[in-house]
Amino acid sequence: MSDDDYHRRTAITRLAVSPTDELLLRDTIEEWKQGCQIAVDKAWERCHSKSDVQQLAYDDVRENTSLGSQHAILACHQAAENIKSCISRRQDGKKASKPTYTSPTVTYDSRTMTVFPEKEQVSLTTYGNHARVRADLVLPDDEEGYQHQYLDSEEWEPTESTLHYRDGDWYLHLGFRKPKTTDEATENGTVLGVDLGVNEIAVTSTARFFSAGELNHKRREFERVRGDLQERGTRNAHRTLETVSGREDEYVKHVLHSVANGIVEEALHYDCDGIVFEELGGIRERLPEAAWHSEWAFDRLYEYVEYKAEARGLFVETTNPKNTSKRCAECGYIHDNNRPSRDMFECQQCGNQNHADYNAAKNVADVYLRREQQSSRGRGVSQYALKSGTVTPTRGYTPYADASEAESTDKPHRQRSERVSASE
Repeated sequence: MSDDDYHRRTAITRLAVSPTDELLLRDTIEEWKQGCQIAVDKAWERCHSKSDVQQLAYDDVRENTSLGSQHAILACHQAAENIKSCISRRQDGKKASKPTYTSPTVTYDSRTMTVFPEKEQVSLTTYGNHARVRADLVLPDDEEGYQHQYLDSEEWEPTESTLHYRDGDWYLHLGFRKPKTTDEATENGTVLGVDLGVNEIAVTSTARFFSAGELNHKRREFERVRGDLQERGTRNAHRTLETVSGREDEYVKHVLHSVANGIVEEALHYDCDGIVFEELGGIRERLPEAAWHSEWAFDRLYEYVEYKAEARGLFVETTNPKNTSKRCAECGYIHDNNRPSRDMFECQQCGNQNHADYNAAKNVADVYLRREQQSSRGRGVSQYALKSGTVTPTRGYTPYADASEAESTDKPHRQRSERVSASE
């Protein structure tokens, strides 16, 4: 069976590791990073399939590291995936240099890792001839924790997983899979489109709005307090200023975590396979009036969604933002006048009126799906979620079986083509 024939999920859990075992795992990570780097150095600009990289670099990895045979194979496969990702980025017109390995992570599979669900433990292979490390899975006390639905299930089997070391703790991103049924293998996957805005932090294609109003209000308060402290200029005021700035950062992080949770919940509620954002490069220039963002806020929100989505088995992707703000999601007509104000969208071609960020969220998903249809590395997704149904770019709107009528924001979609005004 191919990878596309499986459902995949990831359950993230902390590990309780003894000081002795921690040293073994740290050394194993160092050997792993070295093995991946050797494989990339050998295969860069030469090949990128797992089998080709393995054939080219396996012996070198074994000779120059203390990795076991299976971990040497996994290191070659990791290098192949990273090289392939660089090639994809270049095909999308982005820069991509040869990968380097600095993150404290290492990959495990069924041959290098054994999970003991009854004992809530895991056994991990280490480097060289050292014995395996056996560690406890630190699971939520509540048996309703999402990890249990995979650990306690006979349907889901452990598969390739990743061990991470961060902030002084060990985390295992446990991968699980189960075969799709024949019917499921032919079904079309669904994505959730997300637009980032000015008055709204984010808006989804299912018409969920995450307002920036309260965040903007709080940040203005923080700015006023900072201004007063800066005017004082005393040493004590300076110390207080640092404290206030720290509180502001923590508040913004809290809000972004909450928005990220909401976006992931929305995707799960509508049975989506993935979440699609517009590319973040240049977004600060595109949204100069987004007062809620600081230097890192957009990237941080995406990062939060990415790892929270991964834990629930969803992928997160981006797509080109060109024209998503002035393209009609109903008929495809593109014109500067389609957006008469920041929040209002009114199509000059078909008369469609909607919230501008909601219209853009649908466009983000639509553009991604059209790219997927032309891609040889597609994810098997062909429709995006609305509140009352789904939209397929080529076939239009389909209401959910239990939906009596479309929401006012969900117009029946026309089969559309891109129509651009002469001034474009």
